[in-house]
Order: sequence, then C-alpha cells, then structure tokens
Amino acid sequence: MIPALNNYLHQHHRLSIPGIGTIYIERTPARSDFTNRQILPPGLHYRFDRVFDTPDKQLFAFIARENNVADYEAIRMYNDWAADLSAKVKIEEDTQLDGIGLLRRNGNGDIIFEALAPIDAYLTAVSANRILRTNSSHNMLVGDRETTTLEMSGYLNESDKSNNARSNWWIYALIIGALGLIVLFLYLYKN
Repeated sequence: MIPALNNYLHQHHRLSIPGIGTIYIERTPARSDFTNRQILPPGLHYRFDRVFDTPDKQLFAFIARENNVADYEAIRMYNDWAADLSAKVKIEEDTQLDGIGLLRRNGNGDIIFEALAPIDAYLTAVSANRILRTNSSHNMLVGDRETTTLEMSGYLNESDKSNNARSNWWIYALIIGALGLIVLFLYLYKN
C-alpha cells in the first residue's frame, strides 16, 4: 500500500489521510544567486495540513489500478490503512511513512509532519554570467521615432560633452566678474 501511495503523492502532489491531514508537495521557484553568478533550480518540498483530510476519488481509482482490485476494495483497503495509521500515531511517538517522513504528536497533542529528506528534483544550478555587447546594434523606439542603439549612444555622448560646456558657464562668469571688479577698483583707486 505504501509504494502506491508514495507514487500517488509524487504524481498528484497531494495525499489526504482521513483523521490525520493532507501531505502536499509544493514547488519553490528558481532563485538567483548573484554572489556566485548562478541561477538556482526550482525545488520541491513537503507541506502538511491538519485541517483538510478528505481523500479524492482519483486516489481510490489509482489504488485500484495499482493493486488490480475493484474500486470498493481499494476504498476498504485505504480506509483500513488510514485507521491503522491514525491509531499508531495516537499510541506511538513516531510513525514513519516510508520514503516520505515521520508523523508524530507534539506536546499539545497535534499531529505534526517531519520530512525525512528534501525531494530530489535532479536539476542543477545554471551559470548566469553577465554578457555585455558594446558593438551590437538593434532598433529601438524613442518616443515616436525609431532609431538604433548606435545612434542613441552617439547622441548621448554628444549631449554629455555639451552638458560639460554648459555646466562650466559659472567659471566664465566668475572670471568676467573678477576682471570687472579689478577694472572698477583701479578706476576708483586713480580717482
């Protein structure tokens, strides 16, 4: 029974056990690791929910197919297994679900689930090096005008040079003002 339930859990990403709860397999998205310049793969992890414990009809059909029995026989087998498991969890401290994890009661009497090991997704990290293409050109839309990246970089470089000339206007004004003050001082000194 356990191998069939383990297969069902990994194929349908949920296994509801009456009187105990539901074990889910959830996907974590890929993450970027900037320090090591790589993108970490998506992963899978178990999540346990004590509230929802009603099994799907698909589960019974799956068990019937796996064990080559009728649907009503699969329902009976599963309910017997779930009742035995629930009784074990109430009596014993740890009840192991082979290949999945442990079910146990905490100090409050609530059932908790501990995964044995993370689920192997058999995916590896991917290198994520930055690629800079300085001499490549492609079309781009600036406002309502279509230009190329080379034209825009040339335009931006020209505007930087003109901004430097515009930003130095106060130096010229200061020099002219200083010359004006010197001329005024000399004029007032002679008179």
